[in-house]
Amino acid sequence: MTTQEPLMLGAVAYAPKVVTIWEGFRAWFAERGLAFDFLLYSNYERQVEAQFAGDIALAWNSPLAWVRAERMARTRGETVSALAMRDTDIDLHSVLVVPTASAVQELAELRGKTIGFGAIDSPQATLIPLDHLRHTGGLVAGRDYEARRFDVLAGKHGDHIGGERDAANALVRGEIDATWMVAANYRGFANEGTLPTGGTRIVATTGAFDHCNMTVSPGAPQEAVRRFGEILLAMGWNDPAVRPLLDLEGLKVWKPGRASGYALLDRAVTEEGFYDEQGRIVERDYRY
Repeated sequence: MTTQEPLMLGAVAYAPKVVTIWEGFRAWFAERGLAFDFLLYSNYERQVEAQFAGDIALAWNSPLAWVRAERMARTRGETVSALAMRDTDIDLHSVLVVPTASAVQELAELRGKTIGFGAIDSPQATLIPLDHLRHTGGLVAGRDYEARRFDVLAGKHGDHIGGERDAANALVRGEIDATWMVAANYRGFANEGTLPTGGTRIVATTGAFDHCNMTVSPGAPQEAVRRFGEILLAMGWNDPAVRPLLDLEGLKVWKPGRASGYALLDRAVTEEGFYDEQGRIVERDYRY
């Protein structure tokens, strides 16, 4: 790849709006003198692999994709870096929700219960919650409680929140005793009526973690990437020309990327047996 070619970016098509977002961003960047184009992938595993095949200079990666990319880079003696993040990607928490009338007040009282999770590859609704139960409550799935996953669009790494919504619906129907979701979705499900007003409460909250980042691939052209980051970070919600795109992407301002917010997920990936230290997929039930 040379700096004369368009800078290639990868994104996962988890919803139709993804095309609108990146077509809009491409036009915005062209107006500012930087040509970039994008490739859409059906899943994050293919996208991460494309970063190491030289197909894309940048990837709009999920947190789980970042963990895999970092492990693959380290194994190969290469590096990846987090160029930028949304303001909404920083210091998130997931919550464990029970019906208000539930007798459960603390994690220890979940022994023998059925707990809902999101998709198998969801950082916020499965992997980090499993880790929290293991390390904070001493509870292991299959030994101390029954884990019921709500798999929706595996390979999308939980970006499609259908699994969390399906689990919330199952909680309301009384099919499970508790369920996990990212805190923003807990508020959203309450606002949309999926969770009845006053009908649920939070029993536990995970530690803070970060979500998506713009990952720079090994060998990406440095000057073009620098310019891309400069233009990206200059976007602002107060600019009416770009506001609709930022609203679709769920942010008001871009922030410089950081790699410090993935420790919980990195530990969970190892201990729950999702990727090995080389970034190879070892979860036998994972289909994408």
